[in-house]
Amino acid sequence: MLHRVSATWVAQRPPRRLPAGPGCPFVQFAFCPARRRAANPGIGSDCHGPWHYHHGSGESQAGKNVSLTGETRLNQAETTRALLLARFPVFAQLPAARLDELLAGAVLRHVPAGTVLFEPNMPCEGFPLVLEGSVRVVKGSSGGREILLYRVSPGEGCILSGGCLLGHNEYAARGIAEDEVTLLGITPAQFQDLILQFPPFRRFVFDMYGARLAEVMELIDEVAFRKLDSRLARLLVQRGPVLNATHQNLADELGSVRVFVSRMLRSFEERGWVSLERERVTVVDPKALMEFSNR
Repeated sequence: MLHRVSATWVAQRPPRRLPAGPGCPFVQFAFCPARRRAANPGIGSDCHGPWHYHHGSGESQAGKNVSLTGETRLNQAETTRALLLARFPVFAQLPAARLDELLAGAVLRHVPAGTVLFEPNMPCEGFPLVLEGSVRVVKGSSGGREILLYRVSPGEGCILSGGCLLGHNEYAARGIAEDEVTLLGITPAQFQDLILQFPPFRRFVFDMYGARLAEVMELIDEVAFRKLDSRLARLLVQRGPVLNATHQNLADELGSVRVFVSRMLRSFEERGWVSLERERVTVVDPKALMEFSNR
């Protein structure tokens, strides 16, 4: 059996809100396929799967729909199967028939960098398994500030999505593709069945919960008990020696504001600990930064 693959090129444009309407649980986004089909009858795409999304920028063009031949679909299915088993070895323990059934119901998605995958108060439509790329999960404030909760890397699933499915809740944070992301979304019914009937997958999910909980506890410790300059120094050491990031990116990751982070970076540069360039920070003296962060 083959999984469904959407091969649709969609025009990119700034996201805009739309009033609710029938045909899609995420019709508030301008890139919902159901709304796009209504406005452009010649464009076709299915709207199912976890993490419906809209793009952050781009120029408006006409959409284009491409049909896949049977051979292309077969090759795509085999490639997806191989990548899934490479990234998630736990599925190698599934009987072949059950794995085929899983792939038949799953949806493969390719999204560009900057794509907003989910936002607070959105219902969760499935459990995404990241095959390629990285997803940043952040919590925002009413004032526009954000703090990084965790990242989802290849070989991982999003525990926030799992929690929403298990607790029948909506999302409470925002997920953004940091680069080009490929993900395979399994349906809520498949997720629940795997949790109940397949112990290796259940252990995989709860091991992720344990790891994320430890990360969040460390984050709470950093925010509550460490000064911002110490946290910045530690972040530079952990992410170095070269960070391709703006001062705003670093501020978002620390839950601070750009002006404070820029001031501290300049102070670090004056001490000879870092070198600053446009959208790049190079760690020159990691030992000094680590000693500073541990003071």
